[in-house]
Amino acid sequence: MMLLPMPFHSLLLFIVWLLLNNSVSPGHIVLASFFAITIPWLVTGMRDDHPKILRPWLAIRYVLMVMKDIITANVEVALLIIGPAKKLKPGFVAIPLDVTTDLGITILASTVSLTPGTVSAEVSKDKAWLFVHALHLENEAELIESVKQRYERPIKEIFGC
Repeated sequence: MMLLPMPFHSLLLFIVWLLLNNSVSPGHIVLASFFAITIPWLVTGMRDDHPKILRPWLAIRYVLMVMKDIITANVEVALLIIGPAKKLKPGFVAIPLDVTTDLGITILASTVSLTPGTVSAEVSKDKAWLFVHALHLENEAELIESVKQRYERPIKEIFGC
């Protein structure tokens, strides 16, 4: 086993300990070193391996696209709310999932929930369906296709899941 299984975490623990104590005395340096070595060593078995980001530039583009969608959807939802409530057609949609990893499903569900006007309500037990509530649902098939193409497809490409 390595002395520092998580070197970044060890460095962070060392620095944070010294900052919290506002001291660089020899005793605090020894104690910070002890914590920086011992804590990561004790918890290294609890770490989960996360999927690697295979296409980082696509991930950056995805984040920027989601931010733009959030702004656009905020305006659309504001206009819907200002108008008569009778025009709203709320509804639930079951979106079939092609993403198979927990991380991919979580990112997709979070993205849907971050975009105003839609909320991820549940993931089926077999992780094959994402149930989404839409504030204004005119075309179910269009919403499903939009989520799959706009969000799920890039997530699959970014993480290879």
